[in-house]
Amino acid sequence: MDLFDVLNLIGGLCLFLFGMNVMGQALERRAGNRLRDLLGKLTTNKLAGLLTGLGVTAIIQSSSATTVMVVGFVNSGLMTLKQAINVIMGANIGTTVTAWILSLAGIDSGNLFVSLLKPSSFTPVLALIGIVFYMFSKNSRRQDTGLILLGFATLMFGMESMSDAVSGLREVPQFRQMMIAFQNPVLGVLAGAVLTAIIQSSSASVGILQALASTGQVSLGAAIPIIMGQNIGTCVTAMLSSVGTNKNARRAALVHLSFNVIGTAVWLVVFCLVRALVRPVLLDASASLFSIAVVHSAFNVLCTLLLLPMTGLLERLAHRLVPDGHTPDTLTEIDERLLATPPLALERCRAVAAEMAETSVAALKSSLACLLYYTPELAEEVREKEDKSDHYEDILSSYLVKLSSRKISESDSAEAAKLLKVIGDFERISDHAVNLVESAEEIKAKELEFTQAAKRELSVIISAVSEVLDLTQEAFEKDDAVLALRVEPLEQVIDDLKETLRTGHILRLQQGECSSVAGFVWSDILTNLERTSDHCSNVAGCIIDMSHHELHLHESQREFRNTSEDYRQNYLRYRSKYALS
Repeated sequence: MDLFDVLNLIGGLCLFLFGMNVMGQALERRAGNRLRDLLGKLTTNKLAGLLTGLGVTAIIQSSSATTVMVVGFVNSGLMTLKQAINVIMGANIGTTVTAWILSLAGIDSGNLFVSLLKPSSFTPVLALIGIVFYMFSKNSRRQDTGLILLGFATLMFGMESMSDAVSGLREVPQFRQMMIAFQNPVLGVLAGAVLTAIIQSSSASVGILQALASTGQVSLGAAIPIIMGQNIGTCVTAMLSSVGTNKNARRAALVHLSFNVIGTAVWLVVFCLVRALVRPVLLDASASLFSIAVVHSAFNVLCTLLLLPMTGLLERLAHRLVPDGHTPDTLTEIDERLLATPPLALERCRAVAAEMAETSVAALKSSLACLLYYTPELAEEVREKEDKSDHYEDILSSYLVKLSSRKISESDSAEAAKLLKVIGDFERISDHAVNLVESAEEIKAKELEFTQAAKRELSVIISAVSEVLDLTQEAFEKDDAVLALRVEPLEQVIDDLKETLRTGHILRLQQGECSSVAGFVWSDILTNLERTSDHCSNVAGCIIDMSHHELHLHESQREFRNTSEDYRQNYLRYRSKYALS
């Protein structure tokens, strides 16, 4: 093996890793909705969690990436530690898909149809299709499909380059001696762990092992401990990602490590006993690409079967290693680690936005109660909720901007834009809540008194605003365009009520029934209530527009008012419900 072979080996490895990365990211974008569906099926049920981890990892082709996501979910409070354990176990099985794909390169047959299964036969065709999709299509989904094919072709070309570069090693005595040294199980485990820790991908290190196996100098007995060690080495990524997270997230990373260390220790002992007592001839045979894929899958399945019934023990072990302290954890609402998987990062943004919506609506409702029955405690509660809503807007807006700067699908980009619009409206609703509290405080401080007629009118518009808030929050949380369509006619009724109440106040002022100071406060209250309903209308408009895959808020609202019979019927119903007389 000369200098040029070494350079070819390095180049092949670089192409292999690059192709795997490109293919994984494109698969992630292409299967964004499927990833969200898989996440939505997460329960405390062991099998559901196991299949979720398996499915996500099979899609994105990286157990390390899945485990990093899991650490992020636990850190964000999106997933419990118990759920995380099952997902991590499934991820270990899902990562074996890559080895099976790479094993196709080992097909050797004179039969035409069997030979067509070799990647070297069909990869050029996939590359051609991929480049056509990527360069000549304007559709982002087709471009991602093209990147998947190009990534796969690059990965397989890198694999072949590595195999060709190391082919000369079959004649090198030193390489043969090194492979014999790895027959020592402990050395094999260490070699696999170190290699995987360096490149931070068990799939890639298995691919390198398969390339070395193509020389015929790697025995199955030497390959098995190396594969076991690779499972330990892949934990490095998750351990690094857990730095700076809360206790449960660190526990999730330790579960990943302890799962692989315990599984490796147990099955390594079994392997050593079998080799010492039975001495199977199979272990001395040369490992093939296919046999390495089989061993990789079998080992991960056996580890899962061994430890799946003992998830409770793994959880207790993690708690023992990272004990609860006296200082409570501070939850990070959105974890930066989730940016590596945009569809799931967006899912987390939706969840946080729903929390923000709940906080803002609760603030406004508390402020309405404050107008009727003022207490300092209620006023302070509104201000705390407003501060919380501001915090939500800060973290969501900066996070969504970062997310939008990444290469994401058109639907995800539109959803991110919708969320950016909506969180601004919810933040403004909480601002109006504080404005209403300030009006209530002014009434209290100046000992102002509204007439009985004004109080009745105020209770009517407050009821209408409470209903429009409930409708808006429910429509947003459920992403329900049908519910959203009911917001606009109620918002129009609130606009009409505002004008009616303003006119009524002017008449009372002219008749001397109301003071001018109370009139200013009355005007401020009506303005804040009407603007609150306007923001609800904006949120509903975004939901309706997204159901039509576009964001043209004012155009769709005008069209809805002018042409919809449902709008007219709902408007008449709400006008009757909130009539003043």
